Amino acid sequence: MYKPRLKEKYLNEVVPAMKEQFQYKSVMQVPRITKIVLNQGVGGAVADKRLIDVAIAEMSLIAGQKAVATKSKKDISNFKLRKGVNVGARVTLRGDRMYEFLDRLLSISLPRIRDFKGVNAKGFDGRGNYNLGITEQIIFAEIDIDKVMKINGMDITIVTSAQNDSEAYALLKEFGMPFNNIKK
Repeated sequence: MYKPRLKEKYLNEVVPAMKEQFQYKSVMQVPRITKIVLNQGVGGAVADKRLIDVAIAEMSLIAGQKAVATKSKKDISNFKLRKGVNVGARVTLRGDRMYEFLDRLLSISLPRIRDFKGVNAKGFDGRGNYNLGITEQIIFAEIDIDKVMKINGMDITIVTSAQNDSEAYALLKEFGMPFNNIKK
């Protein structure tokens, strides 16, 4: 039976290393990645409805599962925005698809960023979750650059079961996340 490469790495390498580093008594205390959320805001979708369909198609390609449209929560007259209008796309990954996406992100996509020096280590939220902003969706190998209508960025949130940022930092570092600066 097939198991994702990073899931094997978590069980065989990350768990023992984290258990030793943080002196956990049980394997169940070791933090794990619970889900990865991809979110893309499409500001121009108020004027052009087709941009949402394109964003959903691209997010579905990148994630490997169907993305859903996100709707505005309130009216904002300055932006000509009405409540309930589609303004973005998001997808939540769990289980094997989550590990597959993380593997593709770390080994293929992040190195394709121009002048890449690593991801910012200050993207933690204080509760053990990590946020990463991507400026161009074309870094993903699944996207055909010739068919891209508009360059969009996206937010990637890695939700972990870690209690604090230092545990989450160590967990992602063990997975091979290329941080560029030392966590303070």
